[in-house]
Amino acid sequence: MRILIADDHDLLRDTLALFFQAQSDIETHVASDLPSACKMIENDPPYDLVLLDLNMPGMNGLEGLKHALSLEGGQRVALLSGEATRDVVEQALEAGAAGFVPKTLPAKSMINAVKFMAMGEQYAPIDFMTALDESPSHPLTEKLSPRELQVLKGLTEGKSNKEIGRDLDITEPTVKLHMKTLYRKVGVSNRTQAALIARESGLF
Repeated sequence: MRILIADDHDLLRDTLALFFQAQSDIETHVASDLPSACKMIENDPPYDLVLLDLNMPGMNGLEGLKHALSLEGGQRVALLSGEATRDVVEQALEAGAAGFVPKTLPAKSMINAVKFMAMGEQYAPIDFMTALDESPSHPLTEKLSPRELQVLKGLTEGKSNKEIGRDLDITEPTVKLHMKTLYRKVGVSNRTQAALIARESGLF
């Protein structure tokens, strides 16, 4: 497995690289900014996964992620950050990111996340994505994000994940992530219960 880590924090980048390199099946390469990373993507043999620091030079927010995804080769690109908000992560996943890796993730979990994404899956820590907003309000419209409300509306209409994803122009894994967060916020465990609560509250 070949991965590229792009981060302008030398110590963190090099520590991660050494850590991944210690795994016998991971070949690691590094870059310190987006232009360098893009040049490596274009000129090197294909990478199984590219990890981009959200705040390094050249990124310009999610524009850098989208640019790296657009390069030839079809490489899988994930965000690496210690400061990203859930909203930014949701936007990144919808844009086609392979996932989001917090810099605070335990070492073993980070290895598993990298292998998971390199195999073609989309990854984001469940506890990060389902963290409850600190809000005393209870109405569904204040509890849920606009995207979660759209997904919930699809559930009340009896649509499948695939249909909801097609309607909202997002991937099925992203739909599932939104469903997990709204289940947690609304206090239910499945789509039927979520739809019932939405209907009973007169939301749709």
